Amino acid sequence: VQLVESGGGSVQTGGSLRLSCAVFGYTRSRVLMGWFRQTPAKEREGIAHIYTGGGSQYYATSVKGRFTISQDRPKTTVYLQMNSLKPEDSGIYYCAVGTYVVGSLEADDYNYWGQGTQVTVS
Repeated sequence: VQLVESGGGSVQTGGSLRLSCAVFGYTRSRVLMGWFRQTPAKEREGIAHIYTGGGSQYYATSVKGRFTISQDRPKTTVYLQMNSLKPEDSGIYYCAVGTYVVGSLEADDYNYWGQGTQVTVS
C-alpha cells in the first residue's frame, strides 16, 4: 500500500491550500482515511478523518470550520481543503489509512502512512 501526498507549499496568513492523498495498492472500498500534522514542538496531531464507507467526517477543534476533508472514491483519493490558514497550521501534513477502525484521530489506529508534505503559513 502506498500513499502519495501533494499540494503542500507556502502561503500567507488567511490563504488557502488543498492537499491531496492518492492511495495505491489498497482494494477495499471502505476504509478510514485521516490527515495528521506534525511540528517540532508537538507530536503528530490528528486533524481530520473521513470514513470512505459512508463519508462521515470528523475534525479536530483547531481546524473545524476552516478545513474540509473529502474523497474521490473512484480514484481512491482524499483531499484536505484548508482555508483561513494561520501560522500555527504550519507543519508537515501526513495522510494515513486505518483498516481496523471507522473513526479515530489517534495515530496508532492507522496502518499506512504517506511521506508527508510541508505546509508553511507566514
